[in-house]
Order: sequence, then structure tokens, then C-alpha cells
Amino acid sequence: MDSVKRNHRATIRDVARLAGVSAQTVSRVLNNHPDVSEQTRLRVQRAIAELRYRPNALARSLIKQASGVIGVVASGFHFYGPAQLLTGIERQATELGWQLMLQVATAPEDYDRIATALIAQQVEGVIWAYPELSSERERWFHQQLRPHAPIIFLSMEAGPDEVVLSVDNRLGARLAVEHLINRGRRRIGLISGPLSLWSAQQRRLGWEDALAAAGLPHTERQVVQGDWSAESGCRGLHTLLQQYPEMDAVFVSNDQMALGVLHAAHRLGLGVPKDLSVVGFDDMPESACFVPALTTVHHDLFALGQLAVREIDRVIRARRAGQPVTITSLMLQPYLVVRESS
Repeated sequence: MDSVKRNHRATIRDVARLAGVSAQTVSRVLNNHPDVSEQTRLRVQRAIAELRYRPNALARSLIKQASGVIGVVASGFHFYGPAQLLTGIERQATELGWQLMLQVATAPEDYDRIATALIAQQVEGVIWAYPELSSERERWFHQQLRPHAPIIFLSMEAGPDEVVLSVDNRLGARLAVEHLINRGRRRIGLISGPLSLWSAQQRRLGWEDALAAAGLPHTERQVVQGDWSAESGCRGLHTLLQQYPEMDAVFVSNDQMALGVLHAAHRLGLGVPKDLSVVGFDDMPESACFVPALTTVHHDLFALGQLAVREIDRVIRARRAGQPVTITSLMLQPYLVVRESS
């Protein structure tokens, strides 16, 4: 008998019996229904813990005719920004009771495979966090996935009928360059991210905006394109100094590349900020510990990921209830954190 009990997987009826409530009440607790007293909720939760009850997600989804799954398409987790974004998505999804199905994209050729997988899993919504610009996206979005689930795009240019949540990269870059100009710098270079990406394009435009407003030049010899890595920042500074030797400041489009710039400047005997002022973008926690501590643009990608989940959750719940719902594109505002490098 004891062996049978040990091998028996607890059911919702077992929980109800131990807690002295109905199975319907247990279901309400599991679904965070508000019409349950706190005393009853605690009693049910103690019974769940004692019996080590685990809800059957497949059975619940069949009963509800809803998968409870949100698809996430992303890449670049070895970089600070995408890692923060995904962490925010995961934390908020867990809090709201969603399961995530992560699909890693590396190229537009992955779209068909990803769409097929998401549709097969009957995802109820999709967060598209793969920062890529391509006409392929439009075809994939309209023809394959859009009829099956609402989609929220993160950090890319909005197309027709698309909802995009992002940080105002252009404003952040402009704040960075205006700061350098206000500190007396007039020959300001740029190490950009990959300019196939919308965020990198926007940061370049912000650099151009600030220089143009101050009547300062912005030419191609002032620009080097990196790949977000510290190594590309190091190489980028060497290239910029060859192209633009009179440079007295550089805006670097992310903090990891800025770390490479600081390392290269030290190896070249350039004082920062005496000979070269440096401003980054991201405000990764380590940037305060660079030598010198890095002036950088702070933007909260963790919060952006959380916001994306809350918005897709709102849309899905409205669709389940047959209610109309609207969602609009939104930009979060960055701000500058001034430290020793400028």
C-alpha cells in the first residue's frame, strides 16, 4: 500500500481532499482566480506542496483550448543587450504563468523552420526579438505566422500593421554626442554596430544629428563599423586613427566595443579622456569598473522584455475573451550616465 502511495502521482482531487475544498477551488487557486479567500488559498498551496502536485500542462491546455505558450525568436545571447532582453522576457512570463518556446534565428533562411515550429506548438503569441532587417521578414510575417498568433517586434523599424517596442536609440546616441560637444570636443568619430541592424542605424543617425546641429562635420572617414564585440572596438580605434588622425573623441555604439577602445587607447599611449574622450552605449554593470570608468547611455532592455510580455499577455487574453484590443508601438527613453572616460 505504501509503495502504491509513493508511486501515485497526485491529482487535483487529491489536493482538494487534503485541503478540504472542491476540485474547482483548487483549479481557481492554480489559475490565480481572485474569488478565493487568502486563508483558502494558503490551505490549498500547503496541500500542493505536501503532495508535490504538478499540474498537467498538456491536459490543462486541452481543456482550455489554449496552449499557454508564447514563442520567442531571438539571437545574440552572448552580448549584453540581447541577454538582458531575454532575461526580462523570461522573468515576466514566469510571473504571468506563461511557458516560453525559444527559437534561435541566425539568418532569414531560418524563418520557415521557425514559423512551422511555432505553429505546430500552437503558440498563442510571438515576441520577435531577432534584430534583423530583410524583406524576408515581411513575407514570413504576413504569409505564415500572423494568421495564427499576434506578434510584437522588439528593437526594429516598424512596418505596416506591425507593433514595435524599442528603446529610442537615436535619442541615446544624440545625448552621448551632445555631451562630448559640450565638453569641448569637435572631432568626434563613431564606431557603429553592424549597419544592417536598425538599432545600429539609429545610433549612427543620432551621432549625425548632434554633429549637424552643432555645425560639425560627419563624413565616412569618421566612421568604422564593428560587430558589437570588444575585439572589433579595439580594431576599430586603430582604423579610425588611420582614417581620422585628428579625432579627439569617439562615440562607441555599445559598451563591449568601448572596452576594446579603452584597451587599444592604453596600448597606444593615449590618455582617456585627456587625448581621447570615449562614450559607450548600454550601461552594462561592468562599465563602471572599466579604467577609466565609462560614460555611457543607459537603456533598460530588461524592462523592455518585461513590457513585451505584458503587452502580448494583454492581447492574448482579450482575444480569448473575444474582446477588441489595440496595441501601439512604443519607445522607452534612455539617459546618459557620465563617468570618467569623458
